[in-house]
Amino acid sequence: MYHSKIAGLGYYVPSNVVTNDDLSKIMDTNDEWIQERTGIQERRHIIRGEDTTTSMGVKAAKIAIERSGVAKEDIDFVVFATLSPDYYFPGPGVLVQRDLGLKTVGALDVRNQCSGFVYAISVADQYIKTGMYKNILVIGSEVHSTGLDMTTRGRGVSVIFGDGAGAAVLSREEDLTKGILSTHLHSEGLHAEELALQAPGMGARWVTDIIADNDPNDESYYPYMNGQFVFKNAVVRFAEVINEGLETNGLQVSDIDMLIPHQANLRISQFIQNKFKLTDDQVHNNIQKYGNTTAASIPIALTEAWEEGKIKSGDTVVLAAFGSGFTWASAIIKW
Repeated sequence: MYHSKIAGLGYYVPSNVVTNDDLSKIMDTNDEWIQERTGIQERRHIIRGEDTTTSMGVKAAKIAIERSGVAKEDIDFVVFATLSPDYYFPGPGVLVQRDLGLKTVGALDVRNQCSGFVYAISVADQYIKTGMYKNILVIGSEVHSTGLDMTTRGRGVSVIFGDGAGAAVLSREEDLTKGILSTHLHSEGLHAEELALQAPGMGARWVTDIIADNDPNDESYYPYMNGQFVFKNAVVRFAEVINEGLETNGLQVSDIDMLIPHQANLRISQFIQNKFKLTDDQVHNNIQKYGNTTAASIPIALTEAWEEGKIKSGDTVVLAAFGSGFTWASAIIKW
């Protein structure tokens, strides 16, 4: 039995900065309205032809691999978390295997939206714990900008999301006091439609239906979110899954050195921070700069916190996420 440790981290965001004022020129919104509700000041959008979900994941992965000290040839498996794959199929995991020039290793795609990276970390952790694999590349990457309703009709959702990617290399750790101590995964599909994109989908409206109807008012292929309902559930589930991880490992809130919450909404992060009485130095938020990058948000924030020296050897780091599905998850890591 082994533990897995995060041996290397990396992230990539597009160079194209889109401010709240930029959005106010194409829809009825303004900087004050967006910041008051979300905390977001700007986000990154890809430039078509320059970046894709896969290419951003590859760029983040190259940084993580270099920092890990693990040779590319020693990567045993790929886990890729995203809701925005380049293609409906195949998923981006195999495209990363191809573009990085990895051996013919297995590649797995995880579709758990905002909690996708924590789910992906958990999957990789199980493979390493059992001894099946030694080094696993885990990626969270998203392109939202090309699939949003960038009009006043869609402003409640479209102002929130940004594009970007983060990656981690997980490696075997024989010291069982270090590395990923535990992961905790949950779902409640009862509320699946409260935050969803239903088309194109085989069970609802497929591409042929959309083309046949040619309905300019069809919103089924844009994301829908019941914002207040999501917020109320998120603050409850965030707290529950953080406490679950602490209790499993005999830890107290006072043991948390760094909390990396999914960057869904600054108000959610601040609510959780206040609930647990954590200082600003114990929580890393970057939604102000990048918006909600879904499966990419935790690895981007985790990498930033590490780069800024906020995470040191021996620290207890907590990852926590809630999102579409509804799914939520946490990971407790001894750095």
